[in-house]
Amino acid sequence: MAEQRPLADTLRPKTLDDVVGQSHLVGKDGIVRKLLSSGFLPSLILWGPPGCGKTSLAVLLAALTDSYFESHSAVTATLSDVRRVIKEALERKASGEKRTILFLDEIHRFNKAQQDALLPAVEHGTVIFIGATTENPSFEVISPLLSRCRVLVLKPLETSELTEIMKRGLTYLKKTIDNEASTFLFEVANGDARALLTTLEIAATLTKAKKLTTANIEEAAQRKMLQYDRVGEEHYNTISAFIKSMRASDVDAALYYLARMVAAGEDPLFIARRMVVFASEDIGLAQPTALVVANSVFDACNKIGYPECQENLAHGVAYLSLAKKDRSAYNAYFAALEDVKKFGNLPIPLIIRNAPTKLMKELGYGKGYTSYPPAGEAGVKESLLPDKLKGKRYLEDRKDERR
Repeated sequence: MAEQRPLADTLRPKTLDDVVGQSHLVGKDGIVRKLLSSGFLPSLILWGPPGCGKTSLAVLLAALTDSYFESHSAVTATLSDVRRVIKEALERKASGEKRTILFLDEIHRFNKAQQDALLPAVEHGTVIFIGATTENPSFEVISPLLSRCRVLVLKPLETSELTEIMKRGLTYLKKTIDNEASTFLFEVANGDARALLTTLEIAATLTKAKKLTTANIEEAAQRKMLQYDRVGEEHYNTISAFIKSMRASDVDAALYYLARMVAAGEDPLFIARRMVVFASEDIGLAQPTALVVANSVFDACNKIGYPECQENLAHGVAYLSLAKKDRSAYNAYFAALEDVKKFGNLPIPLIIRNAPTKLMKELGYGKGYTSYPPAGEAGVKESLLPDKLKGKRYLEDRKDERR
C-alpha cells in the first residue's frame, strides 16, 4: 500500500492567513504575527485542548522562519533523542546553517529530569523549543523551563471555525455532506479539528457516493448518532441547560438533562468535572461539603464507569441542585484578580514578609506580626493588603449560614 499523508496533515496551514481560529495569536494584532514581523521567535509553550492547532502552529512557525524542524512526542522520546537534537543543533549553529526548532508534543509527559536537560539549550538559544500541552503548564512544566518560554494559550475551536475546516476537507475530498451528518460529525469531533478531519476522511473512503450521510459518519466513527443530536440539541447546549438547572435549584430539570447526556453516551468524567467546578463556583461558602461530594462523584465515576456510575452522578446532581447557593468567594477572588492585573505585583507589607535572615529582620521584615489575633477578637485589626489597596474588601461581611 502506497504511503498516504493523513488529511489533517495535508491541510495544515501554509500561511498565518490560512489558520482557522486563534485570531488572538495569529490575527492582525496577534503576538505570533508581531513576533514574526520582528524576526524574533522565543521558545514557546502552546497550551490548549486537543485538535485546536498546536502542532499546526509549530509546523507553520518552522516554515515561516525557515528553521530546521525536529518533532517528537514526550510519550516516546528519550533523553538520548533530546541530546542528539541539541548536538546536531549546535553543529548547525557553528556552521551557520538554519536554526533548529525542537517541537515536543505533550511536554507534560516529560519528567523533571527530562525537562531539566532542555534548559541549557533553551537558555543559550541552541534550539528554539516549542512544547505543546493540554495540561496547565503551571503545574506540569518545571519553573526554570517555564521562565525561559512564552506561554501561548490556544482557545477551543468554535462551531463556525470547525465548519470552515470541514468545508476545506470536503473540497479536498471532492465530497459534500448533508446537514444532519455535519451536525453529528461536530458531535463526534467534540471540538477537535484533527478528529473531525480523520472521521471525514474515513467516511469519504468508505463510500463512492458524492454526498456523505449520517450513516457514513456513523460507520466511520463506529458510533451511532445520539438522540439529542437528532432533535437539534448540541453538546454545549445540553451541558449549559444542566448547569443552569442546578444553579436555579431545579433538581428535576437537572436530573432530566443529566439523563439525556447519560443516555446519549456522554463521557461521565466530563459531567463530573463540571459538577466539581459548580460546587465551588455556585455553592461555595453556603455549603462547603458540596466540593467534597462533587470530588467523590468524580472519583467514583473514574473508578466505576458506566453503567453503574450514572447512579453516582444522579446522587451528586440531586445534592448540588438542592444545596444553598453562594457565589461570594468566586466573585471575591475574581475581583482580587482584577486588581492583580491592574496594579501588578504591589509591594507586600513588611509586617507579613518572610524574614529568614538577620539582615531582613533588621530591615523590619515580619516586625510586629503575630500568628493569631488577640484572645476574644476575630480577624486582624489592620488590613494586610498592599498599601495601595488598604481597606479594600473583596469578600463582604456575611452571616455564617453553614451551621
